[in-house]
Amino acid sequence: MSEEHLPPAVRPVPRTGVIYVTNEAASRGFRQADPAWCNLGQGMPETGALPGAPDRIGEIAIQMDDQEYGPVPGIWDLREAIASHYNRLYRRGLPSQYSAENVSISGGGRTALTRVAASLGQVNLGHLLPDYTAYEELLDVFKAFTAIPILLEGERGYAFTHDELRREILGRGLGALLLSNPGNPTGKLVGGEELAAWVRTCRELECLLVLDEFYSHYVWTGRPGQLPTESAARYVEDVNRDPVLLLDGLTKNWRYPGWRITWTVGPRKVIESVASAGSFLDGGGSRPLQRAAIPLLDHDRVVRETWATHHHFRQKRQLLLARLERIGVRIDRAPDGTFYVWGNLANLPPPLDDGMGFFRAALDKRVIVVPGEFFDVNPGKRRQRRASRFRTYARFSFGPSIEKLELAMDRLEQLVIEATR
Repeated sequence: MSEEHLPPAVRPVPRTGVIYVTNEAASRGFRQADPAWCNLGQGMPETGALPGAPDRIGEIAIQMDDQEYGPVPGIWDLREAIASHYNRLYRRGLPSQYSAENVSISGGGRTALTRVAASLGQVNLGHLLPDYTAYEELLDVFKAFTAIPILLEGERGYAFTHDELRREILGRGLGALLLSNPGNPTGKLVGGEELAAWVRTCRELECLLVLDEFYSHYVWTGRPGQLPTESAARYVEDVNRDPVLLLDGLTKNWRYPGWRITWTVGPRKVIESVASAGSFLDGGGSRPLQRAAIPLLDHDRVVRETWATHHHFRQKRQLLLARLERIGVRIDRAPDGTFYVWGNLANLPPPLDDGMGFFRAALDKRVIVVPGEFFDVNPGKRRQRRASRFRTYARFSFGPSIEKLELAMDRLEQLVIEATR
C-alpha cells in the first residue's frame, strides 16, 4: 500500500503553537481530563466555580425560534447587551455611545479575527513580535494586505510608546495595526494615558487599531479598588468615526471557552464589512448560545465574576512567578495582564536552555509548555531566519488550578535538578 500524501492542490497547514504542543503531548498519552498531566501550555482559564463568583451555567433552554439560523452579525438582543456592557464600563457620561449596530458576534476568537482580516484592503498591516501564535497563518492566508513586523525588546520590558507608534505608522505607511492587549505571551499592557495616546495617534493618522482584548479582565496593575479591566473603548471619542476595532468574548474574561461566543466592537460601517465577511466565511454563530449569553452581560454579574477571577488568578500569578524564578527562569517583565508568564530559559543547563528542548524534556515529566519560537509571528515565512529570536523562551500558563501549578512546578524543579547533575 502506498504512503499517504497530500494531493498537489493541498498545502500543508501548520498548527498553532498550543495545538502543536497538545498534539505532541497526546502522542505520549495526554488527554484533557487526565489528572496525571499538568498543562501549562493551555490557553484557557480554569472554568469551574470560584469563591465570590456567580454560579456557573450548567444547562441552557433552547427556544423554538433558536433552532433556525441566526443573523450573521448575531442576534440583536445580545448585540445590544454587549454595547451596553461597554458603555457602562468605559463610556459613562460620554456623548458618543455604542449601540447594537457597533457589534458583530462570531463563533470564536479566531473566527472574529478572520472576519476582520478578510475585511482589510490593500494596506500595510503592522503586528508586534512576540504575539499570539494564531496570527501567523491568519496574516498569510489573506493576500490583500502586507504584514509588517515590529520587534519589541525584552530589555525594554516590551515597551512600545505612542511616539514609536507614530514613527511606525508614518515610516512604514501602516494602514492598520493588530496586537493583543494585554499581550499574549508577554503580559505587557498598554493602558491608561498611554493607550489614550495610541487611540489619538490612530485617529489623527487614520490607522485602524485592531485590539485583541480577550485578556482585558486579567489586569494586575490597576489602581486599588478600581475594577481590574482595561479597554481602548474608554478612550474613543466618536464610536462611529474613530478607527478602533475591539475583539473580546466569553472565552477568557467570562471563563466559558467552550461556548465559542465572541464579538467585534467598532464603527458601524466597519462592523457592516466585518459582518459581510462572516456571510461567506462562517455564516454566523450558535443562536441558542447567543441567547444564553445575554444574562452573562448583566453588570452586577460582570463585576462579581471579574473580582473573583482577579483574586484567584493573582494568587496563581504570584505562585508561578516565584517558582519559575527559583528554578532559574528569568522573567523580562512580570505580566501586567493575561494568565501567562513569558520566561527566558537561557540560564538553565542544556538542553533546557532552549524552548523546544525544555518543552520536550518537560513532556517526559508530563508537563506541557509552549516554546517561545511559536510567538515569533512570521507570515508566509518571508523573514529569513536560521533560529528564532525567541528560541530561549517559553510561555507558562497559570490558567490551570493552583494544585496543578504546584505539581507542575515540583516536576519542573526536579527536571532542572536532574539536568545539573
